[in-house]
Amino acid sequence: MKLHGQYMRMRAHYGSEGEVSVTLDELAEVLGCTHRNALNVLGKMARSGWVSWTPSRGRGRRSRLCFLTPRDDVAIQSVMQAMGRRDAVTSAIEQIRSHAGVSALHDTLQSWLLAYSGHHAEMRRDRVIDTLRLPIRQPLHTIDPLNMNLLAESFVSSHVYDGLVRTGGGGEEIVPGLAHAWETDGTRTSWTFHLRKEVLLHNAAILDADDVVHSFSRLIRMPRGRLYSFILRDIVEVKALNRLTVSIRLKTPNELFLSFLCTSRAAVVPREPERSLEGRFVTKPVGTGPFKVAEWNDGFYVLEAFPHYFQGRAQLDRVEILHVPWDAEPDVADAEFPFHIIQNPRPEESASLSRIHTETSVRKFLTCNTKKAGPLSDPAVRADVMSCLGRLDEPGHGSAAHDPDGVTGDPGISSDPGISGTVGNPGIHGDLGVPGTVGAPGDIGGPGSDGTTGNPGAFDVPGSDPRVSGVPGDSGIPGNPTPSGSYRPAASEVSGSLSGLSLRIATIPQYAADAGLVAARLSERGVAAEIVSVPPEEFKGPVRMEADLILFALVRDRDEQLRLFDLYQTLAEHVTLQTRAEIEAELHLIAREPGHAARAETFHRIEGRLIRERELHILYEKPVETAYLPSIRGVRFNSQGWIDLRHVWFPQPC
Repeated sequence: MKLHGQYMRMRAHYGSEGEVSVTLDELAEVLGCTHRNALNVLGKMARSGWVSWTPSRGRGRRSRLCFLTPRDDVAIQSVMQAMGRRDAVTSAIEQIRSHAGVSALHDTLQSWLLAYSGHHAEMRRDRVIDTLRLPIRQPLHTIDPLNMNLLAESFVSSHVYDGLVRTGGGGEEIVPGLAHAWETDGTRTSWTFHLRKEVLLHNAAILDADDVVHSFSRLIRMPRGRLYSFILRDIVEVKALNRLTVSIRLKTPNELFLSFLCTSRAAVVPREPERSLEGRFVTKPVGTGPFKVAEWNDGFYVLEAFPHYFQGRAQLDRVEILHVPWDAEPDVADAEFPFHIIQNPRPEESASLSRIHTETSVRKFLTCNTKKAGPLSDPAVRADVMSCLGRLDEPGHGSAAHDPDGVTGDPGISSDPGISGTVGNPGIHGDLGVPGTVGAPGDIGGPGSDGTTGNPGAFDVPGSDPRVSGVPGDSGIPGNPTPSGSYRPAASEVSGSLSGLSLRIATIPQYAADAGLVAARLSERGVAAEIVSVPPEEFKGPVRMEADLILFALVRDRDEQLRLFDLYQTLAEHVTLQTRAEIEAELHLIAREPGHAARAETFHRIEGRLIRERELHILYEKPVETAYLPSIRGVRFNSQGWIDLRHVWFPQPC
């Protein structure tokens, strides 16, 4: 692979010329090596058929170097060799980016990815092996439910591990998982789960109650402030009553407890993963899921169907996941999406495509830190600040005024069938979420909370358009849409209270562009806005409480009510004492309300209050791009809303 990089470096230096006149000194400088090594490199390239080298005798004499192979071909060879070795794929692609012209090479790499990705079948020992290949933008660091932060990690983890229970197809029903039955007592604080018999782990051991106790013990020891820690703080005891029965006791009743058990954060990770019946030491992740980890290398990961899965063997035999850190336009590519996208299919092609993710939206929002002694503790100032903002356009896209429906978001996603995509994948057309925010276990979420994402529809007030920012349900308040887009007040309409005002906006690097738009809009009204962008782990600390405005994102998925609870607990930390008391009282009612619809109505009351009092402002909303796999069958979604690869299948050739 080093030779490939050296060739691309030479081609990048000499441009598109097919033949150049050079000295050995010049070549040695380009390659960053000695004369002798430069000659060795040229010899290897000549034997590979990439160059011809006609030396001239005498020091300083110019020699003839002919390039025989297109740079793009060598670049692709580099990636393919890395694929063949099952390692260093990421390094190979990064090397291409360093030495090759991104714009010129992009189409070639995309074409190769199109051919590589998707469904591939091969014969092995008289049987067909069906492989699904998926390129991803985000590298996989871990799939341990306790530590994973990325959407791509959650996607893989959901196929390696199972939970005690899971969400049914409708999103509200709780159905059996590793536990085939469960019950609670009259106080709803003591829960008993009955495990299925002889559920095999990937290392051939048998799951038992001690594995469940081990998993929850790890969760309970998590640092305070992590996602869904409000549930974990309520767990008093997890005990194995026998090999197939687990008891979980809570401090107080919490009707969101079962919903939490459906999240990927609560998946069961067996104790001592190195144990096996054969006594072999196992270093790969071990779970009970429909796929087991077969390979875990730098940028290349392989899952294989687990034939003894307790809910039935997957129809796919193998899933290959390739990390491809490549974007057509790195400066404007949407880093929020972990899966590579290609341009939307033409309408006549769409019948052959299937969705890879359920409907999800991402909404960017601002909250005010009214607990801080400062200008935003004045409701009139908050109203003026929010009125200045109106409804922002998503960074890198045109004005939302061009959207006749007033739908905030990416105009190429919400309604236009033509999406400007990046590196292509015939199996994937869209994305699976926002940066660092995984279905349940994300470590980036709502303001100041580790992974506190929420419901983008959380701020919908009855009678309003949930897709539009501003104060819903009152056409006289700035920020509501007009037929041509959102309303922006003139400078004369904004109170003089903003003149000379200085505000601090806290966010994370992924949302710095949005914060820049907010700062620019405020600057137009004479407000100086300082942006403080810190990593998510620091965002949980004092920086949030020292800011005036906090910018973050909400995600609506199947964990909606859990996310909302987590979100409003966090928001309550930086509002007035009276507002905090009212929010916490409503959350207390939610935790004890068994009805899903009744809980949703109480969440709406919290949301409506925050919006009306200008404690919260929606900047824009965008639907998560839908991803497609061509010509697949059996598309279903699991508890986290991901496509369930266990059910995917491809027709066999006749």
